[in-house]
Amino acid sequence: MNTKLKCLLLDDELPGLTYLKMLCEQIPELEIVKTFNNPEKLLSDIPDLDFDLLISDIEMPGMDGLHLAEMLENKLVIFCTAYKDYAADAFNIDAVDYITKPVKLERLQKAITKAFERFEKSDNSRKFMQLNTDKGKTLLYFNKIQYITTAASDSRDKTVLLTDGSFMNLKNVKFDTLLHELPDADFCRINKKEIVAVKAIKFFNHNEIVLHHLEENNKNTALILSETYRSDFLKKVKL
Repeated sequence: MNTKLKCLLLDDELPGLTYLKMLCEQIPELEIVKTFNNPEKLLSDIPDLDFDLLISDIEMPGMDGLHLAEMLENKLVIFCTAYKDYAADAFNIDAVDYITKPVKLERLQKAITKAFERFEKSDNSRKFMQLNTDKGKTLLYFNKIQYITTAASDSRDKTVLLTDGSFMNLKNVKFDTLLHELPDADFCRINKKEIVAVKAIKFFNHNEIVLHHLEENNKNTALILSETYRSDFLKKVKL
């Protein structure tokens, strides 16, 4: 489970954006990923951004905040605007909260608390993640994963060993993105090239992890536990 909400900030007026960023920096539950003063720029950058929450103005040149929010999939949204007229529209698209300017720290903190509660609830109930494969999109269920490794053909891709013994090729996805989506208690990175499901482990020692999975030679899959990730791994398996 994440301890912070990863957040994008959007306001076309730079003084308002600067003030909002200053307030957000005082809220421990937030990690500001990036700030924008142009909604089209934010939208174009979305594929490369890892975030949970958007805090946005509504009335902006070009695309307004409501239309932008409708284009985001499975992301939390809080609106900060000088206008009261959009409140009904905001809640119709399931916004977390609607704050009228001037924004006060106490009011923003309440909105962030609501966002965090909703995020935790959705995070606990999420059973799968949607990813691109070499055969199209897939819903990869967490309980079907044994381990994930860097693809031999292209380091930007990842290969997943599933519980039925089959393999799946994930296209152009980073380990950080996968770790953000995977349940933290159930998965652990063990070296630069691999993530393992805790339940898939049969044995482990200081340098090696052996899985239940049998390879074609009838030997169990063995993976390297690197020094960089050893401490985190040992803490996790002792929980």
